[in-house]
Amino acid sequence: MVSLSLSLSLPHIHTLDSETRTYSCSRSNFPTVRAAVVHVCRIGSHLGIRWFSDITQKGYEKKRAKVLAPYLTQTQSKNTEISLLMHLLPSISFSAIVSLSFGTRDERYRSDIHTEAVQAALAKHKEEKMALPMPTKRRSAYVQSPIDNCTPPDSSSSSDDEAVSSESAGPQQSPDTWINSSLHGSSTSSSASSTLSHGESRPTQPSALAEAFAQTRIGECNTYIIRSYICSSHDLRIPRSVESVRECVFVRLSHPTLPDPVPGVGVPVSSRVSTKIQQLLNTLKRPKRPPLSEFFMDDQEEIVEVPQADPNTPKPEGRQIIPVKGEPLGVVSNWPPALQAALARWGATQGKSPALTALDITGKPLYTLTYGKLWSRSVKLAYTLLNKLGTKNEQIIKPGDRVALVYPNSDPGMFWVAFYGCLLAEVIPVPIEVPLSRKDAGSSQVGFLLGSCGVGLALTSEICLKGLPKTPTGEILQFKGWPRLKWVVTDSKYLTKPSKDWQPHIPTANTDTAYIEYKASKEGTVMGVAVSKVAMLTHCQALTQACNYCEGETLVNVLDFKKDMGLWHGSIMNRIHTISVPYAVMKACPQSWVQRVHIHKARVALAKCRDLHWAMMAHREQRDTSLASLRMLIVADGANPWSVSSCDAFLNVFQAHGLKSEVICPCATSPEAMTVAIRRPGVAGAPLPARAVLSMTGLSHGVIRVNTEDKNSALTVQDVGHVMPGALMCIVKPDGPPMLCKTDEIGEIVVNSRAGGTMYYGLSGVTKNTFEVIPVNASGTPIGEIPFVRSGLLGFVGPGSLIFVVGKNEGLLMVSGRRHNADDLVATALAVEPVKTVYRGRIAVFSVTVFYDERIVIVAEQRPDASEEDSFQWMSRVLQAIDSIHQVGLYCLALVPANTLPKTPLGGIHISDTKQLFLEGALHPCNILMCPHTCVTNMPKPRQKQPVGVGPASIMVGNLVAGKRIAQAAGRDLGLIEDQDLVRKHHFLTEALQWRAQTDPDHTLYVLLNAKGVAVCTATCVQLHKRAEKIAAALMERSGINIGENVVLLYPPGKSHILCPVLVVFERLGQLKNYIGVKVKVTYPWFSPDDLPRKRPPTIYKPPNAEMIAYMDFSVSTTGMLTGVKVRDFSHHLNRFFLVILGSFGEPLTPGSLQCVCIWVNSPHNATEYYTIYGEENLQADHFNTKLSFGDPQTLWARTGYLGFVKRTELTDSSGDRHDALFVVGSLDETLELRGLRYHPIDIETSVSRAHRSIGESAVFTWTNLLVVVAELCGSEQDALDLVPLVTNVVLEEHHLIVGVVVIVDPGVIPINSRGEKQRMHLRDSFLADQLDPIYVAYNM
Repeated sequence: MVSLSLSLSLPHIHTLDSETRTYSCSRSNFPTVRAAVVHVCRIGSHLGIRWFSDITQKGYEKKRAKVLAPYLTQTQSKNTEISLLMHLLPSISFSAIVSLSFGTRDERYRSDIHTEAVQAALAKHKEEKMALPMPTKRRSAYVQSPIDNCTPPDSSSSSDDEAVSSESAGPQQSPDTWINSSLHGSSTSSSASSTLSHGESRPTQPSALAEAFAQTRIGECNTYIIRSYICSSHDLRIPRSVESVRECVFVRLSHPTLPDPVPGVGVPVSSRVSTKIQQLLNTLKRPKRPPLSEFFMDDQEEIVEVPQADPNTPKPEGRQIIPVKGEPLGVVSNWPPALQAALARWGATQGKSPALTALDITGKPLYTLTYGKLWSRSVKLAYTLLNKLGTKNEQIIKPGDRVALVYPNSDPGMFWVAFYGCLLAEVIPVPIEVPLSRKDAGSSQVGFLLGSCGVGLALTSEICLKGLPKTPTGEILQFKGWPRLKWVVTDSKYLTKPSKDWQPHIPTANTDTAYIEYKASKEGTVMGVAVSKVAMLTHCQALTQACNYCEGETLVNVLDFKKDMGLWHGSIMNRIHTISVPYAVMKACPQSWVQRVHIHKARVALAKCRDLHWAMMAHREQRDTSLASLRMLIVADGANPWSVSSCDAFLNVFQAHGLKSEVICPCATSPEAMTVAIRRPGVAGAPLPARAVLSMTGLSHGVIRVNTEDKNSALTVQDVGHVMPGALMCIVKPDGPPMLCKTDEIGEIVVNSRAGGTMYYGLSGVTKNTFEVIPVNASGTPIGEIPFVRSGLLGFVGPGSLIFVVGKNEGLLMVSGRRHNADDLVATALAVEPVKTVYRGRIAVFSVTVFYDERIVIVAEQRPDASEEDSFQWMSRVLQAIDSIHQVGLYCLALVPANTLPKTPLGGIHISDTKQLFLEGALHPCNILMCPHTCVTNMPKPRQKQPVGVGPASIMVGNLVAGKRIAQAAGRDLGLIEDQDLVRKHHFLTEALQWRAQTDPDHTLYVLLNAKGVAVCTATCVQLHKRAEKIAAALMERSGINIGENVVLLYPPGKSHILCPVLVVFERLGQLKNYIGVKVKVTYPWFSPDDLPRKRPPTIYKPPNAEMIAYMDFSVSTTGMLTGVKVRDFSHHLNRFFLVILGSFGEPLTPGSLQCVCIWVNSPHNATEYYTIYGEENLQADHFNTKLSFGDPQTLWARTGYLGFVKRTELTDSSGDRHDALFVVGSLDETLELRGLRYHPIDIETSVSRAHRSIGESAVFTWTNLLVVVAELCGSEQDALDLVPLVTNVVLEEHHLIVGVVVIVDPGVIPINSRGEKQRMHLRDSFLADQLDPIYVAYNM
């Protein structure tokens, strides 16, 4: 325990007396304290306070005066913020500021206020005792690969989104014990216990185990913490005194009279699985947030939604917004008529002026490209493209053609030459990233971009060309989805110097396309945004005016120079000297760009909030570093709501190095609208930038509400300045018609300006909806005729026409009618201190559509050294935090091995490819947590039982009065056979066979086929008769049995099986011992029919009448019930079928309803009774002699056990009437009753088997109203956890059921009987007795 203390002397402010307080913190709660301290320091920084970094007594004495001085000299105008500071100080555990390692967080989403809010929300749940069912994972199911085995070599591009971080963080918070405390014991033994096979047993201590679990409880809380949960890989943790206990007492479940336990009573089985299921049931009983209105109703083939509006939903109340105009775009007399003309001017008049400086990997200047060299090389490339690529009579490239620019991020000079060379040749450049392999994330989508743009030529450098993947013959690899390209190297030695009379054609800027910038949509589609020549020039002019650029200024660029702001601000419009800092340099030295600002006295810097944080974290007391020269620090992702914290922290650190607060200028951009808004560079003494503390609940409903209630659910956003010069902007609804929003409503920013994109090249269909938007007012009337461009940014206009951005369309998740920003969810997940779990803060958030709504999925990369315990705790706490902060449930949270998520070209997570892998079951998570009960609140309303007041007879009369027929169908009469005497002579089966053997001996009765469908054996009438006679003789001579006794026939399916059962009465059903669950020791005489006597039997037995039992058929149902049915000798007569409704429905069925009900049969050849040694007369009467309670109460019916329905068809029967067709759906015994409806297991199993290619066989059953799905894994065990979300998805989509437990097992585990039928109840028994040894068991809570 390390204790840090600091004494602060607080001056007299308002009613507070001067006092000295000492605040201390320990290493365990340091992160929370750190968040609070940084929050206080941020407020102090606005007041001019410079906080110190040393914590020694000497340092305290040295700087105490500096700390107190600003308090004593503040003006009355700042009393409000000082009061806020004083209000915060007594309520937090305060510590001195120390140099903090930046750990593993993605600093795009860094917010200390939000971190504090998340920790406060989690603190509400900390003392609650949770009894969560841990998953069962076979230890061999997944072993995370070492980081070296799954990490590709670093390219020159560093991460666009990830933090370059030190793996050894500073003081870390100790693991939270909120789960451990609930189980009163250690969890270290869980991994050992999970390695045991489910079939193994140990000495049991039922009382100790019961006591252990009896101590666990689920506390009441305001939020449903973990409603649905698929656990990580540990067993349930129990006290150390009983950690080795595994209770294996098993109560047989296969008896047909043993029902499932009554819901809420508990599980009458003591085993590890059953105990977890009981925990699952207890958790599901916890009070949850009221679900959405149950808006589903059955309407035959579809479910119709009837949404019910919540009257408490916040709605916009302001007036309709008025379009906001930017200042007029000034006209300067010496502005060039085209951007190429500016390059020509500087190349001729300022040839030695530096245009671009590139850095090497160490951060030192590698080369400087002057404007003269840039001009001459660009002219050479333009001449080569137009004249030297083909033969003398053939020109490969013509003006207007599109070419791809493929250059690495470490070579800005070659890219600049290629880009401006294409402009001079009037060829349209399409910059793309360097492909590394055929498996690059989004590679096929880049191919779609090249194809839609008609690209057939690619420009690259010699070094880049050598590094491209090649075939064994040395040719460039054909990348997936790419068109065939011709590669051209643009190094100077390969270019041709033009003749003296050749000059590039530089026309005045017009609407022709100048270049195409790629843009990835939310679905992953890569499209090309076409920027016209006049738009490119106008945009440069607008940036010059807004940023007040002057000739010869130095600009440090940390952004991607091939697109967006890195391309726009690094232009040659104002003869700016651009110093490009590649991402590879940022990896080695995060402060390199700050050093470049100091060395070159740069006036402008382009960076992201991530770069600010890296520089701040890598900062040491360097007295020679000065940022006083900066007049503008442009924050490229200032539109990210989470950038404000990094801006404040950077300012707080570097104010001592000359950085002024007014130089920080956030901006908002998009590929379609280009620069939308930018904060103008301020002057000393200007007012602080505007900020808004908004309610996340209000934002989710699309309205602006100042957060006043729950401080934990708040979002602080900063302005991004004013609209660009010459632009007109307004806010429209993000979906539906482009209707103007109200002043307090969140909408999409649309812009009308000459400085914007013109279309998605080659995609006219999607172009109209984005680039030709005409806003309309509340009445639907267009506000004008000028078209606007959708920016994809969501925001609002604040006071003073300041623009605020709260998110992007591509990160918008619409869940249950509410909007959630993916960046907000990432920020919340990162605020749960993922130092021990998440690898470099790499988290992806997206939504998948499941059951008529979007469901939120979070995927994170797990650190290689993360334990199962840490991973489970982090996932559980993320659920709690997101539920508390955002009031939304997660559908799935998955952890994958480090560096296995698909990456963007700059190293960030490729969201659309990650989503695709998740949907395809190819993500291969190492831990997964499914939460369908939390977020699926739009389930169909359960079917209710009908009231008892109206009986079936009354319903029957009502249907008849209404003209409805009873649902019945009759088979046709076979008619009379001509020779009735022959029928009387051969009334029994034995007689019929003897007659056939005499009259038609060679007629083939049976054919036996092998596995290939080839006939391998046949049985004719005479063969069958002779074989049967020999078996009869053997029975009479050797067995000593008497007439009427039973004989068991044990044959595999085949010819011998056919030959036996036609002569003798058989089946001594000793197997009934299995049916009743009693072990009966009986000795039977055995003999083999292969050794049969040659003589015939002296007599053939003839039954005295047709009522004698001919044989007993046996049936083994899939529910585990074995029955023997007595079958008499019979002849074929008329068959009649009648359908009625079973159980509580209590009404007869009419043909029009097509409802599946039980099929009853009345026929002379019905079986008569079950063979039983206990004489269950009630069961006999119910199945074989049942009667209707209405209509004809005298006729006896036999229950078939099948469900079906009757439907009248257009076919006619022999009488000319329309035919009533009988459709059999399945067996009644196999049906599962869930939510008041009956489901046939085979239907669900068919859906499950289609969910993933690695699923072989599957089986489903219920236990305590939970649906359990068992799937056999036919592929690698690495795919086991991929099956869990897919199984949950398909059952929810196709059957409207939430799976309670998903069990992944080895092939062949599901028991199959001799008929090929699944024995689901035996499977259930084995599962509950821990006898399956599953690969993975996931519990959905």
